[in-house]
Amino acid sequence: MDRRKFLRASALGGSAVAASSLAAPALAQGREQLTMVTSWPRGLAGVWDSVERFANNVADITGGTLTIDAKAGGELVGALESFDATASGQADMYHAADYYFINTDPALAFFTAVPFGMTGPEMMVWYYHGEGKALHDELCEVYGLRNFIAGQTGAQGGGWFRNPIESPEDFQGLKFRMPGLGGQTVGAMGASVQTLPASEIYQALSSGALDGTEWIGPWSDERLGLQEVCDYYYPAGFHEPGAALSVSVNLERFNGLSEQHQRAIEVAAADAHQANYAQFIGNNGPALARLIAGGTQIREFSDDVWDAYAEAANGVIEGYRSDPLFAKIHDSFLTSVSATSGWVARSDAAYAAQRARALGI
Repeated sequence: MDRRKFLRASALGGSAVAASSLAAPALAQGREQLTMVTSWPRGLAGVWDSVERFANNVADITGGTLTIDAKAGGELVGALESFDATASGQADMYHAADYYFINTDPALAFFTAVPFGMTGPEMMVWYYHGEGKALHDELCEVYGLRNFIAGQTGAQGGGWFRNPIESPEDFQGLKFRMPGLGGQTVGAMGASVQTLPASEIYQALSSGALDGTEWIGPWSDERLGLQEVCDYYYPAGFHEPGAALSVSVNLERFNGLSEQHQRAIEVAAADAHQANYAQFIGNNGPALARLIAGGTQIREFSDDVWDAYAEAANGVIEGYRSDPLFAKIHDSFLTSVSATSGWVARSDAAYAAQRARALGI
C-alpha cells in the first residue's frame, strides 16, 4: 500500500474542510477544546464508557484547561470515517478500533487485534514494555496522527449465528459481519463479509442481510440485543483474543498542545485502557449466565474449524508481509507474544487450571 499517496490525497481533500475548520484551536482564557469523532453510538456499553472515561480524565488532569467534545458515530462524520476526518484535519482526534481502517493500511490491525494474536495482557506487555507504542507512532506519523491505545475489550466471542457452524464448509456463502484481518480470514474461507458499525448490526440480522455477526462479548452483545435475532453463540473466537481501542490525535494539532496537555492525553488514554479491560471482564461472566438462562445456545467450534481458521489467517497475513513496515510490526508482535506466552503458559494458565480443579469453578 502507498502511504505517500494517502498523504497527498488527505492534503488535497482536507484543505477545503480545514478552512471552516472544526479542528481550529478553541482558545478562551488559556483553555482549549478538542473535537473527537468516534466509531460508536452514544452510550454503547463498554466502548462509549471508554470514550467518556478518557474525556473525563483529560478534563480532570488538566483542571479543565483541556476538554474533549466527543461526537458519536454519524453526528459529525460517519462511524467508519473517523480516521480520514482526523488525518485531514476535519476533526482533532478520534476514538475507534484501528482495524476498521485496514483499507488505508493493513498494519493498523496489529493495534486492535489480529487472528490468533495477543490476549489483553500480552498486548499491554508489547505496547507499554516492548516496541508496540514506538511502532504505533512510526506507522501513524505517516498519516499525520499520534495514536494511543485507550480501551481493551479482552477476548471477543467467536460470533452469533442463525444456524450452528459444524464444519469449515458452513462458511461458504455465509453473510457475516466481521472487521479487520479476521474478516478477511473468514472471507478467504468463503464467507461474504461485511464491516458494519454497531448501530447497523441488529437491523441487518433482523432483515436477513446478515446470517451472523461478531461484536464484542456477552455484556455488550446482550445490550445490543443480538440474542433476540440469533440462537447460537460461540464464546471462543480466533479473531480477537484481546482487542485494543485507540485514541488518535491529528499530529499537527497534538504538536501544538502544551507538554502538560500532551501528557494528559497519554495518561488519560492509559487509564481508560486498563479500566475498560476490567469493565469488560467484570461484566461478561454475569451477562453470559443471563444469556444462557434466556435460552441462548452456547457452542464451541470444532478442531477442524479452528484449523481452517488458522490456515486462512496465515495466508491473509503472509499476503501483506511484502510491505516492509507491516513485516517489521508483525515480527515485533510475534517476538513479544512468543516471549510472553512462554511464561504465562507455565504460570497463569497452569495455575488457573489447577484452581478450577481444586475449587470446582
